[in-house]
Amino acid sequence: MVLNALRDFETVWRGAPALQQPRYPDPDQVSAVCAALKQRPPLVFAGEVNELQHLMAQACVGEAFVLTGGDCAETFAESTADHLKLKIQTILQMAVVLAYGGGLPVIKMGRMAGQYAKPRSADTETRDGVTLESYRGDAVNGHEFTAESRTPDPHRLMSCYQYSAATLNLIRAFTQGGYADMRRVHEWNKGFMRNRAYAKFDDLATAIDAAMQFMKATGVPSDALRTTEFYSSHEALLLEYENALTRVDSISGDLYDTSAHFLWIGERTRQVNGAHVALLSQVKNPLGVKLGPNSTPDDVKGLVERLNPEGVAGRLTFITRMGASNIREKLPPLLQAGKDTGTPLVWMCDPMHGNTVKTGSGYKTRHFETILDEVRGFFAAHEAIGTVPGGIHVELTGEDVTEIVGGTETIDESALANRYETLVDPRLNHQQALELAFLVAQMLAQAKPGIQPADLENFPALGF
Repeated sequence: MVLNALRDFETVWRGAPALQQPRYPDPDQVSAVCAALKQRPPLVFAGEVNELQHLMAQACVGEAFVLTGGDCAETFAESTADHLKLKIQTILQMAVVLAYGGGLPVIKMGRMAGQYAKPRSADTETRDGVTLESYRGDAVNGHEFTAESRTPDPHRLMSCYQYSAATLNLIRAFTQGGYADMRRVHEWNKGFMRNRAYAKFDDLATAIDAAMQFMKATGVPSDALRTTEFYSSHEALLLEYENALTRVDSISGDLYDTSAHFLWIGERTRQVNGAHVALLSQVKNPLGVKLGPNSTPDDVKGLVERLNPEGVAGRLTFITRMGASNIREKLPPLLQAGKDTGTPLVWMCDPMHGNTVKTGSGYKTRHFETILDEVRGFFAAHEAIGTVPGGIHVELTGEDVTEIVGGTETIDESALANRYETLVDPRLNHQQALELAFLVAQMLAQAKPGIQPADLENFPALGF
């Protein structure tokens, strides 16, 4: 029965057109690597996936807020304990601020433990008259501009699995072993606030501090503050990899993609009749779909029908990436189309991908103020239509890189060269990510007043 289910599953997606797939020189090697991957243990488990969907169902109706953050593209070289710790720390710090500002539980997801592949606008890259395959992420090929490095290598899929497993192990250790203690995270944020450049956030920071002091005074059990849930997510781009890690649950008989808790389909691969939609339509994981400025109401309706025909709350998330100049015009019709389906949906804002520009010196960058403006437009559109702003999806690092221009501690274009380290798209650094969290928390507080002193007993239940 299990083999039949997996065979039928594979037949469905292989019968659909597949975009953005690597051109491997040896198909037999691909088959051998994928056969080995099918024998490896799952990276995540059905029970964890089901818990996340339950939480995402709360985000559909404004009873939770989703925070997704991490690298544009993970690299094998930076999948180290130190790099991961700083990224997790940054997301946890943001989550505390957002939880208090919105008076809501924050669902924390990392673009981690699998975000090793990226779609590209062109299949090849030319330098000085030499044309090679585009870099598609460490799961596919190397960044070095040589023929050997740029040739897609299926053995990298096994490395992707191994690095993902190690990353998930570290995430679980950090978030369940005391590193994520809310009191510790709050102390980190107090360190951020010691910089007087962020005095505009004093009121919110002081209120959070009062909540912490109240909990300490009333003897809130330490176990309620010590651990937190943290979920993995990535773009389900490499179909062979996702296929190899799809399993039949022994209890329910349902299919789960065990490469991550949450998978999303990118803007370039969201064709209703395409292979990516065909593959993910068959698994039980909560799913996301990126929607750019060319998306139409019919796209929304078609994707809802294809990916969530039963109208399951928490099953489907639309992650909008409109660009600040488009969002106030382009997003409301999509929100209305989603509302008209009658299906519970989560709407998240990706304010990064629609706002990438290139400087005169050749650096790809984004402007902090433009990122913030797209988030403001996202909230405004939801207010106009009467729908729920369910979360934000941002590219960030815990490092003090200089890749995005602006923010209170201004990075100008001349400073980009100081620590420009991304191999693909620019990321918010640690300080910029926290500043964004405080500003989004203010938006949440305006949309739904945060907890008040009389309600502080409930603060641990927010599940930051």
